[in-house]
Amino acid sequence: MSATTIRDVARYAGVGVGTVSRVLNDSPEVRPSTRDKVLSAIEALDYTPNPIARRLSLGKTLTIAVIAPFFTRPSVVERLRGIEHVIADSEYDLIVFNVETGKRRDAYFHNVSRRERVDGLIIISLLPRDSDVQRLQQGGTPVVLVDVSHPAFSQVIVDDLKGGRQATQHLLDLGHCKIGFLSDYEDSSFYFTANRDRYAGYCRALMDAGLRLRPEYSVHGVHSRSSAFEMAMRLLNLPDRPTGIFATNDTLAIGVLEAAQEMGLDVPRDLSVIGYDDIEIAEYLQLTTIRQSLFESGAEGIRLLLQEIESLPQRPTQIQLPTELVTRETTAAPQRET
Repeated sequence: MSATTIRDVARYAGVGVGTVSRVLNDSPEVRPSTRDKVLSAIEALDYTPNPIARRLSLGKTLTIAVIAPFFTRPSVVERLRGIEHVIADSEYDLIVFNVETGKRRDAYFHNVSRRERVDGLIIISLLPRDSDVQRLQQGGTPVVLVDVSHPAFSQVIVDDLKGGRQATQHLLDLGHCKIGFLSDYEDSSFYFTANRDRYAGYCRALMDAGLRLRPEYSVHGVHSRSSAFEMAMRLLNLPDRPTGIFATNDTLAIGVLEAAQEMGLDVPRDLSVIGYDDIEIAEYLQLTTIRQSLFESGAEGIRLLLQEIESLPQRPTQIQLPTELVTRETTAAPQRET
C-alpha cells in the first residue's frame, strides 16, 4: 500500500493542494471551517507530511543548533534540558555539537552557522572572538549566547562576579579569614569567562573585608573530582591551611569534600566548603552552594532565539538571571584557635 500524499488529503477534504499546504504551514489565510475539514482529512488518512518538502515550502531548515563545551558536565546538561524542554513544543529539530578541543570549536563556529544549515544557533559558555563574530554575522543565522556575553548578540547571562562575591562573603560572614579558592584552569582556548569573573568576585570580597590576597590559597586545575581532590590536598597541607574553600563549581567542591575526608577533617567543623551551580547532587550531599538558574538559562535562551528567528530585533537583548546563596551543611563558623 502506497503512502498517503498531500494530493490524497486534498481530494478527501474537497480542497486544493495549496489549501492543504497552507493549513500545514499554519497560514492565517485559511477559513476555520476549511481548516477543520483539512485537519479531519489528515487525521482520517493518517497523513504525515514529508519533512523535506515541508522545509522547502517554508524556506527553512526547521533545525536549531547548539554548540556546547563538554556537554556531559552537569551544568551543561541542565542548560540543554532547558533548551529541549522548550523546543519540544515547537516544530524545530535540535542538533547539539560537542566541543572538546579548540580546533573543533573553531570548526563549528565556521561551519555550523550558515543559514542553509540551521535556522538559529545557541552558543553555550564559549565566548566568540572578534573574528568569530564577523564570521557568525556573515552566516546570516540568528545567534543567542548563553553564559557568555558579547555586544553583537543577544544573550542570557549570570553575574558571576556577584556570585563569586556572594560565596566568599558567606564565608567571611561566618568569621573565616583564611579562604581558599579552587577552580578550573583560567587560560584556555575555549575563552571561558565564568571562572575569571568568580575569581574577581572572590578577590573583591576579600579586599573589601581588608584581607590581603594570598597566592598560595588560589589553585587551578582540570575540571574533575580527582583533580579537585589533588588541588584541595595541596591547600589542606599548607602550614597555615584555609579554614574555608570556595570551589567554582559543585563538581570541584565534591573533590574538596573527598580530600577533607581523606585527611580526617570534619566538614564543617574543621573546614567549610562552598560550591557553585547547585546541581542535583549538591542537595543530596547537603553542599552549601551558589545557585544559578541553569535550566532556566537554557529555556530563556531558546525562547529568545525562537523570537529572533521570526523577527530579528533592532538591537541585541540581554537577560540576566540571578544567583542565590543556598546554605546547607558544609559551611559553619571556624573553630576558635586555642
